Amino acid sequence: MFRVKLVEQPMPTGSKDTDTLLEWLIDSLSLVRRKSETWNVNDEPSALHRMFRGALLDDPLRGWNTKELGDSCGLSQTAMHNQMIRLRESGLVSSELKGRWHIHVLRGGTMNSAVELLSVQARKILEIRLAELSDLIVESEERMITPSEEEERYFKIKISEPSATIQNKDRIDSLIDDLGLNGDRVKPEDNLARKVLLELSQSHRAITLLVLAERMGETRSRTQRVLERMLDMSIVERVAMPERIAQDVYLGLMRQFDARGEEWLMTRGGVGRLSDEISKKVISGVKKKSLSIEKIESILENVTLDNQKLLLNTLGGRMPYGFRIAGRNGDEVTERVLSRLDRTIRRLKTVSSRVDESLE
Repeated sequence: MFRVKLVEQPMPTGSKDTDTLLEWLIDSLSLVRRKSETWNVNDEPSALHRMFRGALLDDPLRGWNTKELGDSCGLSQTAMHNQMIRLRESGLVSSELKGRWHIHVLRGGTMNSAVELLSVQARKILEIRLAELSDLIVESEERMITPSEEEERYFKIKISEPSATIQNKDRIDSLIDDLGLNGDRVKPEDNLARKVLLELSQSHRAITLLVLAERMGETRSRTQRVLERMLDMSIVERVAMPERIAQDVYLGLMRQFDARGEEWLMTRGGVGRLSDEISKKVISGVKKKSLSIEKIESILENVTLDNQKLLLNTLGGRMPYGFRIAGRNGDEVTERVLSRLDRTIRRLKTVSSRVDESLE
């Protein structure tokens, strides 16, 4: 069964060193676990690295049995069994039984060919899985009214063929598990990722972390970890919630006026940065205790969103952010995720070509 976890990495720009390029590929395909996030030239090469260098890249189509590969990297047969499962699932290596040994080859005979084959499978399988995800997403124009603030983060995704439905679970559970949204060490009864995904998929507005955690009956830290995995996969995005600014500005104005007075509001509180007409309305309302959230919303109606954010910040508040499904419908989410996958695949192909060139 095809199964691979892709982690977008900064490109090893300009490097022609085989070891550096190979470890970059190993990290990008999540084939080893490291104490640090990435390998550097001072680190000991991984066992998988030694296996590629000592066997699979040296003679890709010779046909290596498990013992020979283990000898090339110093791993026991048990450890080799686990490594070869991971390599076969990722699509880099293919195997066949000849006599009493499984014989392994690098698919296509070069690293670039193996990555090409892996890429075709990964994209097609992800299209199938995203079609399942699309069925869960309620179409909503309202959801996307607020422009997103592009938050650059590295793309991470687990791509797996549809697995068998586990007893007492359904296809949604299988999809969430196959996409890695449950994390690596999920308990059988843990359905938090499912609940979060369904809540966001059916919502027409962004939802704050606090509200989402309360609805799930979970801690904010656990809910945030689930959201982080969805953000990494690009199916969810974090977005400002300008409709909440008036409420937070109102609370900040009243609190800071009581604590520090009018002069502070006009100077360090940021009210003086607004136009004279607006600042006078704000200060007058604060002093007369006649302000309300609705009045603040009306007063700030013609103030740019950036200046509203700045005012909120100087009053000691924070811009409220929420989380939403990253598209009006399933098609938009699919397009977004596949675009990120294509960028990651292009990087894999570029580096795999460099690996082959470095061996010539």
